[in-house]
Amino acid sequence: MTDAADLTAKLIRCPSVTPIEGGALVLLADMLTAAGFEVQRVDRNDIPNLFARWGVKGANKTFGFNGHTDVVPPGDLGSWTHPPFSGHVEDGVIWGRGATDMKSGVASFVAAAIDFVTETPPDGAVVLTITGDEEGAGRDGTRALLDWMDAQGERMDVCIVGEPSNPDVMGEMMKIGRRGSVTFHIAARGVQGHAAYPHRAKNPLHALTRFLNELIAEPLDQGTDHFDASGLQITSIDCGNPASNVIPEKATAVINIRFNDLHTGASLTADLAERARKISEETGVTLTLEADISGEAFLTKPGPFVDLVRDIVTQETGRVPVLSTSGGTSDARFVKDHCPVLEFGLVGHFMHQVDERVPAAQIHQLKAIYQRILKEYFE
Repeated sequence: MTDAADLTAKLIRCPSVTPIEGGALVLLADMLTAAGFEVQRVDRNDIPNLFARWGVKGANKTFGFNGHTDVVPPGDLGSWTHPPFSGHVEDGVIWGRGATDMKSGVASFVAAAIDFVTETPPDGAVVLTITGDEEGAGRDGTRALLDWMDAQGERMDVCIVGEPSNPDVMGEMMKIGRRGSVTFHIAARGVQGHAAYPHRAKNPLHALTRFLNELIAEPLDQGTDHFDASGLQITSIDCGNPASNVIPEKATAVINIRFNDLHTGASLTADLAERARKISEETGVTLTLEADISGEAFLTKPGPFVDLVRDIVTQETGRVPVLSTSGGTSDARFVKDHCPVLEFGLVGHFMHQVDERVPAAQIHQLKAIYQRILKEYFE
């Protein structure tokens, strides 16, 4: 039997701060190869990624798991009770960077997959996609794996992303979708002048703040059946002007929108661009914007796959998980273009914190849930 908690500690001891591999994928590759998986490194632009498949390519049923071994920087080492890459184990708790997010999740599905195919070889295939670029830009991580899979004719029929999904206790929540996210950088260019002679200038701040006020005057929507209302936040306004008697020539702002399935990144971009065009015409101040769409809203509708996972989680934990679309973004936003995807993992209390840690009992429970999902999926 593969000990997922012990594997978690070993992975924590690999200092895999994005984009450094740190030995984590090498460790997993060796384990999976020994268990009969076909293993392939799929690095792109020096970003490390791992693909592993047990069973034949193109099998009638293929179950997938996705996760990441890269972690955020530990910060001030002196603030940690135990060194962040020690994998310290004490009183049934494993300490270290990545203990929650998400080396424990990877260890759980790797251990579950190895034991499942060893003890009860299925009529089908199990695919694991593990990236070293989830905490970074994400351009050459899971995206690279999926691009490579498409080129090679590799497929997953369904996939679980093992990110922490439970707010407080195991079994209370699983993610069946995520909001989209788009960041807009707005630039306003007017005419500089003396504050006492505003008729000789065009104040970019007046046009910019009018634009922003219109955006926050009314909600973008009221939400949908599975999503809360979309949210818009102004995160920066600046003009770099140190003088109180000078109307500046330029001003900038940044806003972030977390949007539901009533919108797309493109539709929001078009809406804001039209608003900016009208204000530019009326004020003579040129408003331009650049959009950075980091993910679209998506939903895996309740059905056989969602029901299977929800029923097993309920039976194993005694709690019926809420089907949620809350939170930020994850690599599920890429997987959803490949196959139906949901997220279920550990409790996320300590992710990205100093003294990140996880109870070993949670890891064992998560492995058991994953292994049972595999068993019942192939039955």
